[in-house]
Amino acid sequence: MAGDTMTMKRTKFNIRTIAVTGMLGALATVLMFLEFPIPMLIPPFIKFDFSELPALLAAYAMGPVSGIAVCFIKNVINLLHTQTGGVGELSNFILGVCFVLPAGLIYKRKKTQKSAMIGALAGAVLMSVVSVFSNYFVVYPVYTNFMPMQAILGAYQAINKNVKTLWDALIWFNMPFTFIKGMCSVVITFFIYKKISPILKGTSR
Repeated sequence: MAGDTMTMKRTKFNIRTIAVTGMLGALATVLMFLEFPIPMLIPPFIKFDFSELPALLAAYAMGPVSGIAVCFIKNVINLLHTQTGGVGELSNFILGVCFVLPAGLIYKRKKTQKSAMIGALAGAVLMSVVSVFSNYFVVYPVYTNFMPMQAILGAYQAINKNVKTLWDALIWFNMPFTFIKGMCSVVITFFIYKKISPILKGTSR
């Protein structure tokens, strides 16, 4: 009898986890659609969005697998109207995993505010570093089919004339941009997580 009760609770938990993960994935998709440029600070073809926020919330509330699932869902849906043949979505998924996996694993090991911050910082740093290589070897080789490399570098040089190579552009612009983007999601998460975690976990009354 006790075993049946435990099985029912586990099944209910799994169903709820899947449902909440799906909803957060849908929210991440909407936030991804609401991307916007930041004039004068970054070239206009690089957009800012908050789509990592739901993934980070999922990683903290339900574990890193749930966070990764949110990243997967938003990018699969975005494939329906992609202009990069899926390369942009693949890069976004890889960077999302780099962000939420360390955060989720470190917080799961020790659920304190300090470990949550350490995990988030580790994820943001890893994501920003990986973004350099992801853009250099995956994204920009595809983008050059639509926009010449000279034009891409020109967009960076319009902001900073010292940019000479793609490596310069990625290190001076994309890497700090990606880090700040991740940290914005971290800051928002720390403001709202305590209030919404009971809802995400199904422990609210």
